[in-house]
Amino acid sequence: MLLDKNKIFITGILGILGSVLVGVGEFLLHFSLHIIGNADNYQFFQFVPKNSLIKGHFLAVFGVPFYFLGYYHIYKMLEKGNKKLASIVFGLGILAFTIGGFWITSRAFLGTIVHLQNDIDTKVYQKILDNYTLISESLVQILRIIILLLSVFFSITILKGGTCYKKWMAIFNPIVLLISVSTLYFISPQIGKYIAPIAMNVVHFIVFSLSLYQLKKTTLYQYENNKKNCRNYINTNSIISNYCSC
Repeated sequence: MLLDKNKIFITGILGILGSVLVGVGEFLLHFSLHIIGNADNYQFFQFVPKNSLIKGHFLAVFGVPFYFLGYYHIYKMLEKGNKKLASIVFGLGILAFTIGGFWITSRAFLGTIVHLQNDIDTKVYQKILDNYTLISESLVQILRIIILLLSVFFSITILKGGTCYKKWMAIFNPIVLLISVSTLYFISPQIGKYIAPIAMNVVHFIVFSLSLYQLKKTTLYQYENNKKNCRNYINTNSIISNYCSC
């Protein structure tokens, strides 16, 4: 039991590590002070230095597999409530970040193309961007749909009860957090511009952190409960022993 708890804890920590690595990588890949107003045709990339593209690429790519471990953590936290639903959440999580991983590997190359736009024929350049939008950028929309489905199953599993989560955790599902984080960009662009490029990673940092918090609370509760039962057992045996000695 202790070994299983340690495994769940470690995979949760690795999930947080994944969100940090991919988050830092994606920030390096996408952020510049000129990100606002330069979204058309990915023009914001012209303000991202080449070194940032390279560093961001490798950090993000190496960080993606840790998300798989993070979703194994979530699966184990949900498993006791409903193993079938927990498996669906796990499978959707793996699918989401496999697709996300394919997408993130394309960003540094896209940034390089934008840097070289003056060396490429205008019509050819536009065709390259249009093809990229169709082939790679469409993956983001698919990713969001999968995250929506994942969030529905995540919340349903928790609300059914029996998981390691308190029921309030259902509110903190990835799609609700994603909408909340994305809304910040529209409310306060000057703050939101730092978060928008890494929104999905911020969301999962919150999810994995809250999950670990609840794991700790569950473990402490079980420890206190076991300690109480142990005291009751000792007290009961003491009474019996005293009675028998009479």
